Amino acid sequence: MMNELFFSCMTALLLCMALIPILRVVAERFQIMDQPGDRKVHEHPVPRIGGIAFAIGACASIAWWGPHDLTTLSALAGCLVIVVFGVWDDRVNLGYRPKLIGQLIAAFVVVWGGGIWFTTLPFGSDLEVPAWLGMLVTIVFLVGVSNAVNLTDGLDGLAGGLSFLTMSGIAYLAYLSNDSTVLLLTVPFLGAILGFLRYNTYPARIFMGDGGSQLLGFMMGVLAVLLTDSSRGPFTPSLALFLLGLPFLDTLGVTGQRLAEGRSPFVGDRAHIHHKLLKVGLTHYEAVSVIYLVQVSMLGVTYLLRWQSDAVILPLYLLLAFAVLMLFVAAGRGLFPAVTAQRGHFLPNGTVARLMNGPWLTELPIQFLAVAVPLFLIALVFLPATVPNDVGYVSIVLFAVVLTGLFCSSRVAPYFVRGGLYVGTTFLLYVCEGTRSGAIEVVTMADNIFFAVVAVMVLLSLRFNQDNRFQTTPLDYLMIFLAVTFPLLPEVHADLSHLGLFAAKLVVLFFSFELLLHTFSTRVRQLGLVSLWILFGLGIRILL
Repeated sequence: MMNELFFSCMTALLLCMALIPILRVVAERFQIMDQPGDRKVHEHPVPRIGGIAFAIGACASIAWWGPHDLTTLSALAGCLVIVVFGVWDDRVNLGYRPKLIGQLIAAFVVVWGGGIWFTTLPFGSDLEVPAWLGMLVTIVFLVGVSNAVNLTDGLDGLAGGLSFLTMSGIAYLAYLSNDSTVLLLTVPFLGAILGFLRYNTYPARIFMGDGGSQLLGFMMGVLAVLLTDSSRGPFTPSLALFLLGLPFLDTLGVTGQRLAEGRSPFVGDRAHIHHKLLKVGLTHYEAVSVIYLVQVSMLGVTYLLRWQSDAVILPLYLLLAFAVLMLFVAAGRGLFPAVTAQRGHFLPNGTVARLMNGPWLTELPIQFLAVAVPLFLIALVFLPATVPNDVGYVSIVLFAVVLTGLFCSSRVAPYFVRGGLYVGTTFLLYVCEGTRSGAIEVVTMADNIFFAVVAVMVLLSLRFNQDNRFQTTPLDYLMIFLAVTFPLLPEVHADLSHLGLFAAKLVVLFFSFELLLHTFSTRVRQLGLVSLWILFGLGIRILL
């Protein structure tokens, strides 16, 4: 099961990242571009076709690795309908009626074709509702979630990051309830979203468009129905409200504010929560980070309430929704004046700024990484006692490819070096895990301390880098946070925790590679020698 999840995630991620450069060219050729406007925060046209990339990546991965049953087929068919109507809208700017028709068709395909609907409702977990009522509630729910995520797509990386967080919560609850179907439908989307976000976080080089945002909302709705329907598992449908989090609350608040001001709820404006955060003085980067933090908090509440009854969950959500609605109405009436931020940052502090610009934070971390990481990898090659034949043969081939790439131009060589480091390090850590399982406790502790120190140095380099050597985004901090904290979550058994620790180490090393490649761009070939050493050390084992 874990192998299928890993490979489905990687398949979706690689497909998405491979398609995005091609689709950017296609978008420019067919003028599928998001133009600047009154309600937009970008100043130049941006391709809005990224949704196709993660749709193909996730759906192809699900079709290959997922279960071949009616539930999966209907979900994929619904995704296809949503994407077709969404891309059509991105191309010709459809009105709300055709978009609504597309959402209804997609919901009907899932509900009627796949039998996916709420068979129970809040406060009625022991009473099966009539099929027609359950279908109607589910269709309304799916259409509402599709539009809620679509409305939050207002800042670079916002809708994708919120969707990634929500689907991570869905995947974890599915793991707790042993729901393999939901896991195999969710994990490919996590990989595809990650591949997309690397191009979409501020400043974005591609947008997902309506096709992408509606797809994410639709799929989150389908997964929430499958996960929280009381007849399928231990969770109650009301838990889906907390699980979907901020998009629902933002839509509720915006709608309430517009109605309170006597305006149509369907006419767009700058009343969404991300617009309000920008208005009070936060930068684009800070606004997205704050919204991520709020969504993480709501997922934390979801986890704490996962075994609670509707009598606890629903009143708490209604209280939260009422508070958000009142805040939106108050903001619409000007009760929260705008704050002018100095130098584009919220609440700056001169003393802190001087400390942040000191050499201990700006130079020492990157210098530590430049010495410690290559030496660690060079020494680690001697650790594995055996190397699987398939890993060895692939390493030999990659050794030849990277060696050839080092003789290419300075513009092309870094791509070969990066590939050699990424793949070689993954192989190296993988074959070392079996050796370390029998290592003494002191060695294991020293290894974990080393990676903890490297993680701290990576974070310091990302945050306090004067020269902007490596463009950081909220996604970077989010990924390191998730990778490091996942193994520590309650109820994660030993095998999955071990896999999470392995992933955490990879994430830390990958970020250190990116920092070193950007900082020491004139010494790329030296890093290439490190990758060659790793691949040579793995390949030579099967030849001896």
